[in-house]
Amino acid sequence: MADRIRLGMVGGGNDAFIGGVHRIASRIDDHFELVAGALSSTPEKSRASGEALGLPRVYDDFKSMAIREARLKNGIEAVSIVTPNHVHYAAAREFLKRGIHVICDKPLTSTLADAKKLVKATETSDALFVLTHNYTGYPMVRQAREMVAAGEIGAIRVVQAEYPQDWLTVQQDIKQAEWRTDPARSGAGGSTGDIGTHAYNLACFITGLEARELAADLEAFVPGRQVDDNAHVMLRFEGGAKGMLWSSQVAPGNENALRIRIYGEKGGLEWAQEEPNYLWHTTFGEPKRLITRAGAGAGSAAARVSRVPPGHPEGYLEGFANIYTEAALAIKAHQAGQPRGPDIVYPTISDGLKGVQFVDACVRSSQRNAAWVKV
Repeated sequence: MADRIRLGMVGGGNDAFIGGVHRIASRIDDHFELVAGALSSTPEKSRASGEALGLPRVYDDFKSMAIREARLKNGIEAVSIVTPNHVHYAAAREFLKRGIHVICDKPLTSTLADAKKLVKATETSDALFVLTHNYTGYPMVRQAREMVAAGEIGAIRVVQAEYPQDWLTVQQDIKQAEWRTDPARSGAGGSTGDIGTHAYNLACFITGLEARELAADLEAFVPGRQVDDNAHVMLRFEGGAKGMLWSSQVAPGNENALRIRIYGEKGGLEWAQEEPNYLWHTTFGEPKRLITRAGAGAGSAAARVSRVPPGHPEGYLEGFANIYTEAALAIKAHQAGQPRGPDIVYPTISDGLKGVQFVDACVRSSQRNAAWVKV
């Protein structure tokens, strides 16, 4: 297709789980074509991965890729950055300053200082920046957001978000675990940065609220671990709502149990990632009701990001694909000199900064015996 967006990728080589996810997501709605990559931290691995993927152009590093692609007549128009966190800032900066749109995995960066510098780089670039908090792409998350905005549960009082996993309950000698527990690459937050940012982002995305203060108790239960693997966080939102957030990677029996509960003056909402097509809604004093994806009661916000009839499961890959499709629509509008439509929704550089600020505040609070600190 002539109107496919030419895409590059930084990171995401053969042995990287998330790279494969991004490649699948970018292809589901056929808006992108992957044509170039700097796929690994070593030239040899990058070339081997590029050959396996059949890429026309493979580079030894992201800087040489950014320089050459910006000069090519048919160079990349957008780049996916799917490296460990500590590389995000430097890689994104190289492409942004050359006008190449950036689609970056979360969290935004490994440090708050880098996050702030990346915000400035985005502000001085003509390119768009998209952060892949993929759970915001789920139809029933969009449904919950639409219902909150319409006032269906009233003014929000309580927000509870949690994301427990069990895969780091013991030391794991695998690549995905190794860099996530290394503060030099992951940042100061362990479970808070890796999955806590997802729960926090989802709470803010659905409710439209911003946290004012938090108190966090972080713990590294596995001996020798340098970053937290469990976090209990209390939140105070602007406007008076209160929240609690739990992230854990040492909770046996939990795989990817992201869940959010929101309670307002008139009712409540509950959504769980492992059953993503269901949204529970309760109006105070009435029976609990189930809203299903593409089913009766689902609104336009969910419908525009649903692909298949009700009853057929949509989930992780489709949620990721929705973010890529929103990015593609925004890029095409940008290329045409048109404003992004109000229905096109994706996490931005601002959401990324808030996520890193959340992690920074959690670490500061925990170091002060869970004292309340400003976010």
